[in-house]
Amino acid sequence: MFRITNFQEIMKGMPRGPFDAIVKKHNANKYTKQFGYWQHAIAMIYGQLSGASSLRELQAGFNGHFAHHYHLGASAIKKSTLADANSQRKEAVFVDVVQWLMQKASRSVRQQSKEWLCLLDSTPIFLRGREFDRWTEESKTRHTQGLKLHVLYDTKAEVPTWQSMTAPNVNDVTKAWDVPLQKGAIYVFDKGYCDYGWWREIDLAEAQFVTRFKCNAGVSIEKELPIEAVDKDIVISDQLVRFKHKHARAKCKLHYERPLRRVTVIREDKATPLVLATNDLTNSARDIAQRYKERWGIELFFKWIKQHLKIKRFLGRSENAVRIQLLTALIAYLLVALHKQTHQLKATLWECLCLIRATLFQCKGLDEHRERKRRQKEEIMKQFQTQLFT
Repeated sequence: MFRITNFQEIMKGMPRGPFDAIVKKHNANKYTKQFGYWQHAIAMIYGQLSGASSLRELQAGFNGHFAHHYHLGASAIKKSTLADANSQRKEAVFVDVVQWLMQKASRSVRQQSKEWLCLLDSTPIFLRGREFDRWTEESKTRHTQGLKLHVLYDTKAEVPTWQSMTAPNVNDVTKAWDVPLQKGAIYVFDKGYCDYGWWREIDLAEAQFVTRFKCNAGVSIEKELPIEAVDKDIVISDQLVRFKHKHARAKCKLHYERPLRRVTVIREDKATPLVLATNDLTNSARDIAQRYKERWGIELFFKWIKQHLKIKRFLGRSENAVRIQLLTALIAYLLVALHKQTHQLKATLWECLCLIRATLFQCKGLDEHRERKRRQKEEIMKQFQTQLFT
């Protein structure tokens, strides 16, 4: 009796049909022969889930399970072929696959949740040394050389919903304009995204935002809002404010004219208070402070993928190879998250990944089947022994 492996079960989250439609959309398989985009994706996802740290290790591990290749729609791989694919294949195919999986992973959770909290931030991917310097030197900054990964993170589904990769010298707020804004969402970001015109776009999209004012923000106080007695140990002030000046700069054609709330809260670990800005005029100051506090969730996401997936040691040193490896790391993360959602597992995402990594090519339910057979044999033997001595 045929039983699918745990790897095949994971890959159900990314069906072959939608994947092939994306490849066809980009006409990407035109010049490929045996090693198509599907097998390329399978190999790279295997590398992420298994924790392979080199092309040689990936090749040996994947080819060692040749009996399962047919059911995955794959065949044995060569490290030279995979290296060439990573350096030459179209990044756009993997970008679209990531976006498709993001929408799938967040859709069901979003429908069940009343509040949709999205966190926006970026993280540097450090790339320095032989071959990396050829394409990272020109765009490096004082602190970072390599790439920058921009992510919009859904706190309920615990998955990213938008991503982009840029050079490190690209300002965060520049990419913020590319974020797809959704009605009813709450966007939380730090003061690195201070662009009043973009804040206005969020407001026009009928969404809310929570961020921080810069210390030199020119605002006038319109009204002092009352602070609830239970919040006085946290909230210093709650005010309705409006910007004093219109921005005459050529780049800033939009101006935020509506009133905002300025909520000043105490920080236990620092002497200076936290000054928050939001277009939410109804919720309590404590709720607004709590939303900004949850911004730490995206930092934990960045820490998670850097610790548990392969985005520090790369299988290729060209820009295209690095980008494809980063995208397949996001695909692997989303597939594990979808597996957790589909099977309603109580374990953490890290525990799920550990179990998947340890039993990647183990047949699904095989251990339970063998244990059931063993117990049946034991019962038969007990009955037989009882008959012998009666």
